[in-house]
Amino acid sequence: MRLPEVEEFGKRLSAAGWVTDLLVAGSLATDDWIPGVSDLDLVAIVDAPPDPERILEAHAGFDPKLNLGCVYVRADRLPDLGAEHPTWTHGRLVQRILSGVTRAELVRHGYPVFGRAPADLLPPMTENDIRAAARDELTGYWAWAARRPRIFLDPVLADLALTSMARGRHTLAHGTLLTKSRAIDQAAAPPWLISQLRARRQGVPVPSPRLRTAWLAWRDTVRTVSTARRAPGPRPGAG
Repeated sequence: MRLPEVEEFGKRLSAAGWVTDLLVAGSLATDDWIPGVSDLDLVAIVDAPPDPERILEAHAGFDPKLNLGCVYVRADRLPDLGAEHPTWTHGRLVQRILSGVTRAELVRHGYPVFGRAPADLLPPMTENDIRAAARDELTGYWAWAARRPRIFLDPVLADLALTSMARGRHTLAHGTLLTKSRAIDQAAAPPWLISQLRARRQGVPVPSPRLRTAWLAWRDTVRTVSTARRAPGPRPGAG
């Protein structure tokens, strides 16, 4: 899927001359992007540490409702799985890693807005590599979240947890990625909540009982994180 806004952003970065490649990941790469609901997940490859002012200038003027995010990765640091990179997300600049799941999205489904294809920049990822990426995400951020049940009172986080746990379980079992839309049908939730999750995924503002949804999302997160911790670790590069 190609979006005019992403193409325009690519033209801006290309003309500026300090980005060599701009890649599409996330829901846009997997044909699961929904206007007004999904974020735009981009990865820019640079040859030198980017000036924060240049990043701010690159994102100036874009509609914040697009939630256009971009990780700026130095080419020489691309192989380093633990390296943090300047990341524009939800209107602010932070430091984040380029996660294994994002790398899998790029290798399996991503495409360039300009520059080289993801497969020319990143090594192949086997099914076991993708399983390892999912396990790292579950036992990293989501393990941290599971120790903080109150944060699941945020309806957005509760929805994200339920779909992320379904995606994580699918990847651990099959070594493939699952879109957010398809994950809703596999969420560990009663039918009424699955129906409401599906409606919100389509942009319909259907509310769910806050405490009940928070408890279901937290319980599912605790269980899925525990499962991920018990999962055997695959050999790197093993298919």
